[in-house]
Amino acid sequence: MQGAGPRPPRVVGASFEVDPAVAGLARAPEERAGWMMEPERGAGALPGTEEAAGAAQGKGRVNFPFPYTPYSIQEDFMAKLYDVLEAGKVGIFESPTGTGKSLSLICGALSWLRDFEEKKKQEEARLLADEHNGQDKQQQPTSCCAEASNCQGSVGELNWITEFMQKKEERAMVDRLKEEQIRRKKREARLEKIRHNVQLKYASKRKRLEDDETQRLLQLSTEILSTELGSDVLEQLDHEEEELILAEYESDEEKKVGSWLDEDDDDLEEEHVTKIYYCSRTHSQLAQFVHEVQKSPFGEEVRLVSLGSRQSLCVNEEVRHLGAVQLINDRCMEMQKNKHGKKSEGEESEGKKRRVSRAVCPFYSYEQMQFLRDEVLVKVKDIEQLVALGKEIKACPYYGSRYAIPAAQLVVLPYQMLLHESTRCASGIKLKDQVVIIDEAHNLIDTITCIYSAEVRGSQLCCAYSQLLQYMERYRKRLKAKNLMYIKQILYLLERFVSILGGNVNQNPNAQSISQAGTELKSINDFLFQSQIDNINLFKVQRYCEKSLISRKLFGFVERYGATSVVKTNKEKQKMAGLQNFLLALHQGPDKEAAIQCSPVEAEDGQPKMASPLMQIEGFLFALTNANQDGRVILNRQGTVGQSSLKFLLLNPAVHFAKVLKECRAAIIAGGTMQPVSDFREQLLSCAISADRVVEFSCGHVIPPDNILPIILCSGPSNQQLEFTYQKRDLPQMMDEMGRILGNLCNVVPGGVVCFFPSYEYEKQVYTHWERTGLLTRLATKKKIFQEPKRANQVEQVLSEYAKCIKRCSQVGGHVTGALLFSVVGGKMSEGINFSDDLGRCVVMVGMPYPNIKSPELQEKMAYLDKTMPRSAGQPPSKMLIENLCMKAVNQSIGRAIRHQKDFASILLVDHRYARPSVFNKLPQWIKERTEIKPAFGPAFAALRKFHQEKKSCHGSEAS
Repeated sequence: MQGAGPRPPRVVGASFEVDPAVAGLARAPEERAGWMMEPERGAGALPGTEEAAGAAQGKGRVNFPFPYTPYSIQEDFMAKLYDVLEAGKVGIFESPTGTGKSLSLICGALSWLRDFEEKKKQEEARLLADEHNGQDKQQQPTSCCAEASNCQGSVGELNWITEFMQKKEERAMVDRLKEEQIRRKKREARLEKIRHNVQLKYASKRKRLEDDETQRLLQLSTEILSTELGSDVLEQLDHEEEELILAEYESDEEKKVGSWLDEDDDDLEEEHVTKIYYCSRTHSQLAQFVHEVQKSPFGEEVRLVSLGSRQSLCVNEEVRHLGAVQLINDRCMEMQKNKHGKKSEGEESEGKKRRVSRAVCPFYSYEQMQFLRDEVLVKVKDIEQLVALGKEIKACPYYGSRYAIPAAQLVVLPYQMLLHESTRCASGIKLKDQVVIIDEAHNLIDTITCIYSAEVRGSQLCCAYSQLLQYMERYRKRLKAKNLMYIKQILYLLERFVSILGGNVNQNPNAQSISQAGTELKSINDFLFQSQIDNINLFKVQRYCEKSLISRKLFGFVERYGATSVVKTNKEKQKMAGLQNFLLALHQGPDKEAAIQCSPVEAEDGQPKMASPLMQIEGFLFALTNANQDGRVILNRQGTVGQSSLKFLLLNPAVHFAKVLKECRAAIIAGGTMQPVSDFREQLLSCAISADRVVEFSCGHVIPPDNILPIILCSGPSNQQLEFTYQKRDLPQMMDEMGRILGNLCNVVPGGVVCFFPSYEYEKQVYTHWERTGLLTRLATKKKIFQEPKRANQVEQVLSEYAKCIKRCSQVGGHVTGALLFSVVGGKMSEGINFSDDLGRCVVMVGMPYPNIKSPELQEKMAYLDKTMPRSAGQPPSKMLIENLCMKAVNQSIGRAIRHQKDFASILLVDHRYARPSVFNKLPQWIKERTEIKPAFGPAFAALRKFHQEKKSCHGSEAS
């Protein structure tokens, strides 16, 4: 855990006061129903159960097991978290990096789950005991009946019909509790046996070895037969093309039960226990969280499962090599369909004469996946450990982990899997009455917006049209009427999309010039009407694409007649000769030109694209099914049709997030920097829940107050007012003044200085100016200069060299005292990078990084907010949005320096506008309360010099 100093590794059961109102809610059922039983602690029970049961009898005190004595802010965090979960509210939690946020989330949330499960077991035990002793509700009413009787009057007033119905409901509930108890005991017994019985693992391994040997012998037999029956083999290879033909499609009205493989259909549906869904942005963040769970007091007992995409979890190399997510998904589903699907009538009648090759996944073994499920539930594993286990036991980690969801107490998953509705359903995630924790949520609004937005280029539309047209011509006689109907509808959609961009789908998109370049925004309905596709049911087309796997079939078609599934057109055009000649042969008349000019792949900057652009177009079609008021379509006409694009922009992310909030019991939105929180309230929560259900919590930092020096600098060394607006920042005198400020800083700040610029373009402009004036050379005499690279694959190398330079300077000494790193707000280094200790003794923010208000997307978002949101503090919502976006970026960047309790750093905000109250109040609380506003450079420089001299002397005495 970052932020935790060296402490004795002991488990401390800390008890803290919770909100009396919430504690009353927690105790009321116990007091009314008389829960005084002392239950047994079964397998899988969370730590501290017995203590928690006792604590529940006390005055609202909760026991939080912790690996060491927690900080006071961690105690407050856990107590507030417990309150929010118990009351079923939505909490916005801010805990700065370095304060042990992850461990506070783990111990606070799992302590609540421990208590919740204990109360539920006590209620079950009491009801079952009542039923066993033949007691009715009049003798000892249940909590829910007591509440009902309180509402209706005394028990004697109930008539016989009400009594009969209540008894019937109670008997049904008792029967259900009995079934749940039996299932729970079986599961606990099974997991306990696996946990302690090593022989089961050996038996499973022995069975896998036997299966491998059997498979090897079968393969050997097949090879021998193939040698003897060469003609049959050739015939079979010819019929591999059968896999490219679409199966007969039945629409919703005609669909028969079981005619399609439903990915959500599990053979044995197990009831979902109450659980916590924890999600974060990246797999590395999720892995770090899982490691924190492993080290926590709950690490040995909690049933945790890590979820991921097929791309992350697939262990079938034949599928993994496809690379693109959509290709992997489609191939996986197709292999399952081959495994479960029945033979068609043609295959049954022709028998051996037409043996169709249908690949199945060797890792999709139900028995082995059940074993993997149990292994996952017995011991906490991260994604990497899950993949290693899948390879070892030859079981699919993707589906094996999904089988573990119902019984899991803690499910760890990436943002997209929880926030995207169709992905959530396909993954078997059920949020009803569950707890959702979204960590690193400072960019939650942008994440939801991106997930539900989509963009397609004109070149992709033309290419998909040509490919699909050739596919239909090739297999026209083999396709059923419904397939032909939907393919023609898709072709018509593609034709209209290209037409609205100003092009012709039958001509080379890169050769068609756009007469009137520019950007145009339309509502969804206006776009559908102007494109003349308002008479097509896009919901049916979308479902057809999902169920028929047409994009996968089209990819296989291109793969078969082209040289490779992924082509870089700038280097490997010759490989497309096979496909192009085939397409050309099928075309007659004016269509010849389209076949010649269509290449299935376009590469930009050396990056390979998917062979079937139809996959990306499907996402755009899905986006068009949003409500008219919730999004806009952007027509971006640039140069040629191929360069132009259609983009769907989601304006109202709340409509999708509302579905999560309405289902779950409670939700926690947490992050290191959540200010300003008004965005979350107004853009995400306002339309889904009432304001009184939202709770805000922000804690301070664990560092001493004198370990940080934030300064707002209003003017430079030559008394030039610092205002880096778009109109003034390019002035030579403004860039010179910034250079003088940095020169003075480098003289007094040891180690590393990180300087953030508003954009890559401005950083490059300033760098060039300083290089020309000689300032860069003067800076280099004190600090070695590094620049943030634009390419992500170069970031690690730059950071490594930066760190080595600082370490070398601190050891060797000399004129060069460290390094100066030029970074960009919103770039690779403004988020998720640690500049702890000497790597970031001073963070400089040049100007205010306002977003580009000329962006069509941002302008439309501003107009939407002004239309739908009320004014705040006399300001229109659009202005608040711009300011909030700016300050979110600032807060993320300046939070890079302080990373643990003994760390220290100075922060310099270089622009007088930071002193404005509306801006100043949006800084994080722990920074804001220590910030000094300096109108002149002299006092600011003196404060900085004094701060670093004192820290240098303290740091030196501690080291000695």
